[in-house]
Amino acid sequence: MSLVFLNGEWCPIEDAKISVLDRGFIFGDGVYEVIPVYRRRPYREPQHLARLQYSLNGVRIANPYSNEDWSRHIQQIIERHSFEDQAVYIQVTRGVAPRNHPFPEAIAPTVFMMSNPLKRPSSEQVEHGVRAVSMEDQRWLHCDYKTTALLGNVLACQYAVDHQAIEVVQFRNGLLTEASSSNVMIVQDGCILAPQKNHLILHGITMNGVEEVAHRIEVPFEYTDISEEAVRTADEVWLTSSAKEVVAITTLDDKAVGTGKPGAVFKRIYTALQDDIAGYVAS
Repeated sequence: MSLVFLNGEWCPIEDAKISVLDRGFIFGDGVYEVIPVYRRRPYREPQHLARLQYSLNGVRIANPYSNEDWSRHIQQIIERHSFEDQAVYIQVTRGVAPRNHPFPEAIAPTVFMMSNPLKRPSSEQVEHGVRAVSMEDQRWLHCDYKTTALLGNVLACQYAVDHQAIEVVQFRNGLLTEASSSNVMIVQDGCILAPQKNHLILHGITMNGVEEVAHRIEVPFEYTDISEEAVRTADEVWLTSSAKEVVAITTLDDKAVGTGKPGAVFKRIYTALQDDIAGYVAS
């Protein structure tokens, strides 16, 4: 039985209910966070909670809990499930109010948490890479907030599915932004390049992890504007996210990326990131 946390109470997921007037349901007026858990240890939890706070600040919802409270609830939901590796999902909406666009006054946010098994990249994906397609980024202009209004991401993801690909690489005005649920970075002449951290991309926790381990093993890393041409001529192209960790795109729009196989820099970063995860588990 899967247990979930809803507004301070624990219950089976089948019994969890919210009002049809919840603004998360009516407007997508809420934010969320997903924290990967390895061997029952949350990975980079402080960074995830900081991003949750950033998103809440961005949409002007008061954080219902302190970081200490969140940590306690996260540990409780981990303990209530049997699987060792988990994906803990947190959602906070503005709450329940009569349907009207302006922010209502004096309502309590709706807080929901659940946990599912963490689906990590397969050995085949790590060894051989994955297939992706590209499209123009048609989402809104605050992709740095991790909001529940994800229709643009859903449509982009379905575009990838329709083209038998694992992800879609998106461009806006000729520049790389990100994928439907992943960050994208490239390698050119041995240097890792990631898009500028601005309002057009989610500031990925795993992307930050890649940056840290790259510095640790002395691989150059830079945030910069990346043209579509640079992506299509890159030596390597990667996806990073909490679930995907880091995987190489070896085919983009039916054309090989680099040699068509995961590159040498990817292999070094993948190994270093796995060591980083193991260090969190052991600490």
